[in-house]
Amino acid sequence: MKIVRLPEQDPFIAGTNERINIPVNQIAKLEGATIFFCHRGTARLEIDLQAYEIVENTQLVLLPGSIVNSTHISPDFTASYVDFSKTLFEEITSRLDPSFFHFLKEHPCIIVPEERVKPLVGLTLAMEDLYKDRENSFRLQIFKNYVQNFLLDFYDKTQHLFLQKKPDGPNRQEELFKHFIRLIHAHCMTQREVSFYAAKLFITPRYLSSVVQNVSGTTAKNIIDRHVILEIKALLQSTELSIQEIANRLQFPDQSFFGRYFKKHTGISPMNYRRTLS
Repeated sequence: MKIVRLPEQDPFIAGTNERINIPVNQIAKLEGATIFFCHRGTARLEIDLQAYEIVENTQLVLLPGSIVNSTHISPDFTASYVDFSKTLFEEITSRLDPSFFHFLKEHPCIIVPEERVKPLVGLTLAMEDLYKDRENSFRLQIFKNYVQNFLLDFYDKTQHLFLQKKPDGPNRQEELFKHFIRLIHAHCMTQREVSFYAAKLFITPRYLSSVVQNVSGTTAKNIIDRHVILEIKALLQSTELSIQEIANRLQFPDQSFFGRYFKKHTGISPMNYRRTLS
């Protein structure tokens, strides 16, 4: 499932106030980036295993690589959207601070204050006009400027909602946990052991396990495995890669080990899981 499908040979697409039909319970890993604004209706989305309620005036910014699953979509769900390729996203954001991407990854969904709705709708209208203006010699450059200005303004207007420090300063364990989750997003396609992430954090596996248990109530290994299984399900659902090719991509030692791993965590083999989708 892709929220919006890019036309062939076009690095971006934009639309305003359109009925959006998002298939329910179809996991997909986004190739590009998507900016979404809900005008009417409701939806429930899982983004990288976190659940979000989408209602009127909700804005989403989904980064390339985000894994999305819709568990509910109302018949009147209407939204404006901008979808653009990973290559274009990298060009637009090449000079932005890395901490900004952590911010977007952790906070993809917000309710836009009423006074900010009109400017946002105006921007999506301008992007849609630009998308249709195929004779414009500066079409891509203007689009890049639009998106970069949007992202910078979004960060400026919302960072205070999420970055306020507690009176006693940031909690060390919570910060370690957030960093752990970021590392999982970056490495879970090939790394499934707690020891790898502990080394990246310059702490012992035992201490990392203790921190994760204290903050989340579950084990570090369980969180890693949940993300790995989500990646596998996305590949099984949204690609035509063979089971062997998926096992190779995730660097399992062989297809048999891959199958046992998937069945252990889902109760079903990869092949049978794929058959249930048809």
